[in-house]
Amino acid sequence: MKTTEPMVKQQPAHQRKVDYLRFHRPHEHLSNPFGNGWFALKAEAFARFFGTPVFLGAQTLIVVIWIGLNVLGVVKFDVYPFILLNLAFSLQAAYAAPLILLAQTRQAERDKAHSDAVAQHREALAIANEERQKIAAQNSEIMLELLRQNTELTTLTNQLTTRLESMALELHQKLVLNTPPRSHI
Repeated sequence: MKTTEPMVKQQPAHQRKVDYLRFHRPHEHLSNPFGNGWFALKAEAFARFFGTPVFLGAQTLIVVIWIGLNVLGVVKFDVYPFILLNLAFSLQAAYAAPLILLAQTRQAERDKAHSDAVAQHREALAIANEERQKIAAQNSEIMLELLRQNTELTTLTNQLTTRLESMALELHQKLVLNTPPRSHI
């Protein structure tokens, strides 16, 4: 009794759906350095904002206005030596430094995860390449063996053809030479 299994048709390589980020998926949890909560999102946005030209320009503008208003005497909430401005800078530094360090640490973790994923991908490619080379070597050996067998068969065919030719010639000579001449009456 024969069992028939359904034929599984393989799709061509260009039509297969491939998850090109499959080696990065295990590290997706590192994509948001401060977690996924509301505070985490705001803290990351704040840490990213520190190094932007907009932040530096806005901070410079605020400091210039602050000092200008107090020096010109328009308002006198922080007169020279600008102790309140110093306190504001200290407060900003107290919050900025830990956030920036945390962002750098998490970025280093993401970079490491990325390099690990790239290394895994390279290893998978190397293994696939080795398998292809083994298959190619096996195919080469099979082709060489088939070529050797073909050469042997060609040689045997040549020998048999030569032998048959010589036997046919011998038979022809015996039949032609040994037959009595026919008379035409």
